[in-house]
Amino acid sequence: MLGTKGRMTQVFDEAGVARAATVISAGPLTVVQVKNKDKDGYEATQVGFGVAKAKNVSKPVLGHAKGTPFRFFRETPTEGAMEVGQTIDVSIFNPGDTVAVSAVSKGKGFQGVVKRHGFHGGPRSHGQKNKERAPGSISGAGRAGGRVSLGMRMAGRMGGDRITVRNLKVLQVDKDTNTLLISGAVPGRPGSFVEIRG
Repeated sequence: MLGTKGRMTQVFDEAGVARAATVISAGPLTVVQVKNKDKDGYEATQVGFGVAKAKNVSKPVLGHAKGTPFRFFRETPTEGAMEVGQTIDVSIFNPGDTVAVSAVSKGKGFQGVVKRHGFHGGPRSHGQKNKERAPGSISGAGRAGGRVSLGMRMAGRMGGDRITVRNLKVLQVDKDTNTLLISGAVPGRPGSFVEIRG
């Protein structure tokens, strides 16, 4: 299922315990193309989601989607029989289902090693003046020397990565408004494109 992240809220379960939750506007999805082994070499279903302005969609993509300007396309392996034009909504989920949610995390800009990698920094005593959050030695890269080893954890841009959070529970399903209430936090900002897998 595809959707967009909304606000966070809290709901009370049957035991009266408050649970943090994220509201996600999910679907409906429209089947755009069904691939099969005879023609394409594998079985998959391509779906379209969201509405884009027609002027921002190229004519080949618009023709592929039968004239509907979808904003997102995704392809998933399928075994069951699906038909072009069929719609998929949130009714495929039930409260209590375990899902994994993927999205692009918030961008945090250029950050130091303490925030980006969890370094502890230097000691706060014994003449320490202005190197508390410094990365320390970045080594000599073995026998070569004079270069930095590949994969060295250093300061740099943080965030903007595709993150997957697993084992989240579906708390509520609203078929009328196409919304899901999923436990816990989901990557990204409100309005971010998210993928939900059962």
